[in-house]
Amino acid sequence: MLTIAEILKKVRSLEIKSKKLSANIFSGEYHSAFKGRGMSFKEVREYSAGDDIRFIDWNVSARFGHPFSKLFEEERELSVMLLIDVSASNMIGSRQRNKQDLITEIGAVLAFSAINNNDKVGAIFFSDRIEKYIPPKKGKEHVLYIVRTMLGIEPASAKTNIAEALKFFSHTVRQRSIAFLCSDFADEGFDKPLKIAALKHDLICIRIFDRIEMQLPAAGLLPIQDSETGELVWMDSNDSYLRNFFTQQQLKTAEALKLKVEQSGADYIRFATDEDFVKPLQSFFIKRMK
Repeated sequence: MLTIAEILKKVRSLEIKSKKLSANIFSGEYHSAFKGRGMSFKEVREYSAGDDIRFIDWNVSARFGHPFSKLFEEERELSVMLLIDVSASNMIGSRQRNKQDLITEIGAVLAFSAINNNDKVGAIFFSDRIEKYIPPKKGKEHVLYIVRTMLGIEPASAKTNIAEALKFFSHTVRQRSIAFLCSDFADEGFDKPLKIAALKHDLICIRIFDRIEMQLPAAGLLPIQDSETGELVWMDSNDSYLRNFFTQQQLKTAEALKLKVEQSGADYIRFATDEDFVKPLQSFFIKRMK
């Protein structure tokens, strides 16, 4: 458990890094990648050749004796929701950071990118239950509160229930939002809630993984414990067939998840804990722009 002083220090560090990235790298990409809710009226101007006749303002035209057109602009204000998995399996990490650290970094960058674009930001923290819900609001102080929560939250449960989080999100957030679901997706049975959420919202699933989960080291008998259920099994990691089988199963599971997400209508990105997430995230934004 982090002390208050450690949390504040990490918040400050994340704020500096996230604001720099969101201002210098992601500002244009984020703005262009996500569209607003629709078109809003801006002003009336004199009709010009090529203007859509459907937008002629007949009242103003009659008053001045010649045609005027209504101008519209895209509504830029958005609501961004972060769905943050805080279950125990995200504490796994083999290098400089664990999965939860990376989720926090990405969440902070997305939150600061949103407020730089004058959007609202909210968050849902979940395990196999809703641990905390922060309704979307604007402002730097609100984003810092979300970041502090990401760093300091102590979940009541170690397990994961993605379906529960998606159901809560769909029922609670009525306005169409951009939602980033950040998790290692060590769960099953969330197909239907995923499809419903992707239909109602612009949903992006961000899968976080650590390479130690993909390949067993050749180190003899190893105790493998499920971090969420506590179940313990022993495996002979010197068995090359077993190591290869383990890796192939993990790859199949990851590919099945990607297919499930794409078939639901949501977007899918994955990041490893030993990777720099900046360029892949920027590439995702650019792809969205196109």
